[in-house]
Amino acid sequence: MVSFGGLARKIFGSSNDRRVKSLRPRANEITALEKNYEALTDDQLKAKTAEFRAALANGQKLDDLLPDAFATVREAAKRVLGMRPFDVQLIGGMVLHNRGIAEMRTGEGKTLMATLPVYLNAIEGKGVHVVTVNDYLASRDAEWMGRLYSFLGLTVGVIVHGLDDDQRREAYACDITYGTNNEFGFDYLRDNMKYDRSQMVQRGHNYAIVDEVDSILIDEARTPLIISGPLEDRSDFYNLIDTFIPRLEPSDYEIDEKQKTATFTEEGTEKLENMLQEAGHLKGDGLYDVENVAIVHHVNNALRAHKLFQRDKDYIVRNDEIVIIDEFTGRMMPGRRYSEGLHQALEAKEHVTIQPENQTLASITFQNYFRMYNKLAGMTGTAVTEAEEFGNIYGLEVTEIPTNLPVQRIDEDDEVYRTVEEKYKAIVKDIREASAKGQPILVGTTSIEKSEHLAERLRKEGIKNFQVLNARYHEQEAYIVAQAGVPGAITIATNMAGRGTDIQLGGNVEMRVRQELADMTEGPERDAKIEAIKADVAKLKEQALAGGGLYVLATERHESRRIDNQLRGRSGRQGDPGRSKFFLSLQDDLMRIFGSDRMDGMLQKLGLKEDEAIVHPWINKALEKAQKKVEARNFEIRKNLLKYDDVMNDQRKVIFEQRLELMDGENLSETVAEMRQEVVEDLVRTHIPENAYAEQWDIDGLKEAIRNQLNLDLPVHEWAEEEGIAEEEILARLSEATEKAAAERAERFGPQVMTYVEKSVILQTLDHLWREHLVNLDHLRSVVGFRGYAQRDPLNEYKTEAFELFQAMLGNLRQAVTAQLMRVEIVREAAAAPEPSPPQMFGEHIDGTTGENDFGDGELLVRHEETRTVDPAERNPADPSTWGKVGRNEPCPCGSGKKYKHCHGAFV
Repeated sequence: MVSFGGLARKIFGSSNDRRVKSLRPRANEITALEKNYEALTDDQLKAKTAEFRAALANGQKLDDLLPDAFATVREAAKRVLGMRPFDVQLIGGMVLHNRGIAEMRTGEGKTLMATLPVYLNAIEGKGVHVVTVNDYLASRDAEWMGRLYSFLGLTVGVIVHGLDDDQRREAYACDITYGTNNEFGFDYLRDNMKYDRSQMVQRGHNYAIVDEVDSILIDEARTPLIISGPLEDRSDFYNLIDTFIPRLEPSDYEIDEKQKTATFTEEGTEKLENMLQEAGHLKGDGLYDVENVAIVHHVNNALRAHKLFQRDKDYIVRNDEIVIIDEFTGRMMPGRRYSEGLHQALEAKEHVTIQPENQTLASITFQNYFRMYNKLAGMTGTAVTEAEEFGNIYGLEVTEIPTNLPVQRIDEDDEVYRTVEEKYKAIVKDIREASAKGQPILVGTTSIEKSEHLAERLRKEGIKNFQVLNARYHEQEAYIVAQAGVPGAITIATNMAGRGTDIQLGGNVEMRVRQELADMTEGPERDAKIEAIKADVAKLKEQALAGGGLYVLATERHESRRIDNQLRGRSGRQGDPGRSKFFLSLQDDLMRIFGSDRMDGMLQKLGLKEDEAIVHPWINKALEKAQKKVEARNFEIRKNLLKYDDVMNDQRKVIFEQRLELMDGENLSETVAEMRQEVVEDLVRTHIPENAYAEQWDIDGLKEAIRNQLNLDLPVHEWAEEEGIAEEEILARLSEATEKAAAERAERFGPQVMTYVEKSVILQTLDHLWREHLVNLDHLRSVVGFRGYAQRDPLNEYKTEAFELFQAMLGNLRQAVTAQLMRVEIVREAAAAPEPSPPQMFGEHIDGTTGENDFGDGELLVRHEETRTVDPAERNPADPSTWGKVGRNEPCPCGSGKKYKHCHGAFV
């Protein structure tokens, strides 16, 4: 029986079919222009860019120019790249231009498709960002497609790790800028830590196309981009806590693999309290007293490190370091560290050197970074399963672009075995059979551990002609992937998303030329060898086609259908034949955690014998339901995290906008005067409450506060003793005295010096308090969940308290800025000092597709605070760069006779 929805789809087509159909007339319009554009000379084709820019200046819209601009790119691509965009690529380009996500199968030409909307939007001159998942792809695509853009008169820049600010600024000033999500995000955060607008590198967020959009906007969006700086060493404390966990019994804690949580039972809590008491680290009566919040955090981390994180699965130990393994790709992430003390707990567990913790200096989630763009679009091979999330969070609609040629891949039903052992036996047998007939095989696994387990089994079975592609061997990655389509090749790989290299049947000519002829110079001999390689690849392709095309054999289902589809999509490229099959067992993680416990007994009752598999479409549907449940749960987690981050994001926007206004301000004296007046009013309000009798006034406290915060010694006792004096009169006198003192200082040092000092003080004080505020929000976030036990909504509680903390921070800003500026005598020399140096910074974020940390050790390119010690006799008073680290209370090396903190060190 066909449902009404199914019947409607059969008659009218799905909503996706209707969207694609609506774009076809425009694609036909572009194709109709092809003959006209073929007739143009190169110079006439290049001149089109200037024509389009003139049309925009005369009031035409980008949409009006789309057919001609796309036709221009198509013709230029034929001449420059030797590639002609298919009609389906034109449709995908229109989806990208219209703020959508184009789902296009692997090998269908996403990189070329993106050139169409990139060119159209770049002619506006506001900048287009093309976001890729790693430096290799950013550089490759910028160089490859850059030839096309340069031909048409546009400038292309690329942002990769290791560039300095001038190089970055130049790249962002180009019409088109390629770079990774991490680089774009970190540059935004760093820009908002600069002290002058001219130091900033980005010029706005106009239009971005995100490649592997599911990986960047979903997988990587689970954790924020963080810029952090080091705190003091606490390794002894971590080692102490680590000794407690092995002394616990299984009854002392509860583990939930599904939720990835570990908690102590009452017995475990009691044991821990005794251990902490013996070690002299327990404050108050119990572990959960408020003063032990930090200790609770550390013991929970130690428990998670021991019970939820497995060596060689979640991380490996290498060179006295814990190196995280990405769960999606199985690749190492050198330089990436877990936050909030978890990485230190793992270091203590494995007895390697414990690195100091970092304090958050700035952070943003990818959701909130990419939502800043006026126009956002994305492309990937797999997005439909996450369409709801893209719609809800980013307002992006997913459109499935038809393939240029019909897909010939055969997707076979899953084979389910009772045990892992039976499953692996079947896999080895299947690999042997497929390899024997010359079929190239791509074997997908979910972790390094499983890749190497299978590799070991193949060796024992006498199968040796295989390659393992995972975290330990990623140096040869691109070449291994490129050659995975050679007849009989066996490639064992963890997740295949974002590899950036097609698996072409017979092998990849370009990769072979690069590898085999790297040392040969240009000439007839090299040309002859290239032709020989082409002929060899063509012959091998025929053999691979005869063997049935690429066979994707998956050893397990992933939690996400999208990851499975990415693997499957590697076969059947551009109409090639191929097949895919998943081998499962009831002992697999997904089946064990989310499947039915009764299934094993049921299969035994049905008479399933050893080494037999159950194969049925119903099994596929049941597994898909389990995966949908996991996907829905993960979506809820991300959505919930985003709700909390949105609170911080609203505050971040206010602070960053405020910083820009301050940097742009030629004269901040009005802002400073307002702050000063509010501080004066707060002082009077605090010590002389409204409608209070004169006997209730705290005049001693007021006098002391005026001295501390305003650097004034005023006769407030005499004022208070005057008959009939009211608080308004005291406020007026205090305001007058404060303004007079501030005016004297401003006159003494001149407007230029005062402007510099005011700007420096406000920006640095704001940055310092913002960092403290981020730490407070982190702490609040970690404990606010407990409010749920009191029937209060944790999110509303978080919003309320975060707002109160923000208000308190602004109050502290007014006080701190006013207190410093009322002691402005200290800054005559400081005005000539160099710009303040930002603290040492580290960037961290999981790269969910490549598993790489593009920042190496995580250190970001900024000037660091001086840490070397220099003998006072070797310091040149006229050259601060020779002073090294100067103690806050030391005499200033400039010879002024003042303490360093009151002289050149006043604003550092």
